[in-house]
Amino acid sequence: MRILVVGAGATGGYFGGRLAAAGRDVTFLVREARAAQLRDEGLVIRSKANGDLTLRDVKTVTKDTLDTPFDLILLSCKAYDLENAIDSFAPAVGPETQILPLLNGMRHLDILQARFGTQAVLGGICLIASTLNDKREIVHLNDSQAITFGELGGGVSARAQTIAETFGNAGFAIKASGQILLDMWEKWVFLATLAGSTCLFRAPIGAILATPDGAATIERLFAECRAIAAEHGHAVRESFLERSRAMLFATGSSLTASMLRDVQNGSRIEADHILGDLIRRGGAAQRSASELSVLRIVYSQLKAYEALRNDAS
Repeated sequence: MRILVVGAGATGGYFGGRLAAAGRDVTFLVREARAAQLRDEGLVIRSKANGDLTLRDVKTVTKDTLDTPFDLILLSCKAYDLENAIDSFAPAVGPETQILPLLNGMRHLDILQARFGTQAVLGGICLIASTLNDKREIVHLNDSQAITFGELGGGVSARAQTIAETFGNAGFAIKASGQILLDMWEKWVFLATLAGSTCLFRAPIGAILATPDGAATIERLFAECRAIAAEHGHAVRESFLERSRAMLFATGSSLTASMLRDVQNGSRIEADHILGDLIRRGGAAQRSASELSVLRIVYSQLKAYEALRNDAS
């Protein structure tokens, strides 16, 4: 299976690097500068939990030289870069190509299916905490490293089994799910709650819980996000509730969302994709400005951050 990984950043670079190190046929679609760096220095992964890796002779391609279809495209860009990413990898999409996006939320599925057709697109989520350091090495921050994927129509197909076999024994967990849309909705609910809470308070979970109304705010936001998922036929499972509550209401926890770290760094954020799209998909109460839900308040304060950032640029 010929695999094209779009980008060689913190997520795609990590999973693509592990796959390539395990002998899979992986090519990275990157810009010229990143291609030169990978050629000169290799793809470097720093991971205390799973071991460091320096991958030499990395196969790369650029937008201008990409001209043949691949079997699988692994896509893990930020949501605000999706349209540019699509333009760059479109020449690699043939009649049998499968696209596996690892973006958060649901809006990207609508965009990808409209461009390439429903049959070409799989659903997927990943669990990893990683970043790029100033040397553009991929730094794995904890021991989480997993991809869950599946058919949007449900069930585990033959092609999903083939992908699972190809990704197997590559140094990270892989699961072909028969309910990938529910998996994606559950991750979206958790992420919107975590990002919304920590960005609203500009603090980690433990500090929020130490305030007079912190726990109540998290609880209200969590309930609103779950209600929207249920409206779309994806009521979250009890096991998800237990896991999420253990993290969202852990006294003294240092847990934050990557969106908060982006705000603190003055970077672009996915407010429209993680929170705004959730509001858009919610009921009339969520979409009405007369109903100031916690979700709407969180989204508005992030849009204020974006406005200030745009004014400063």
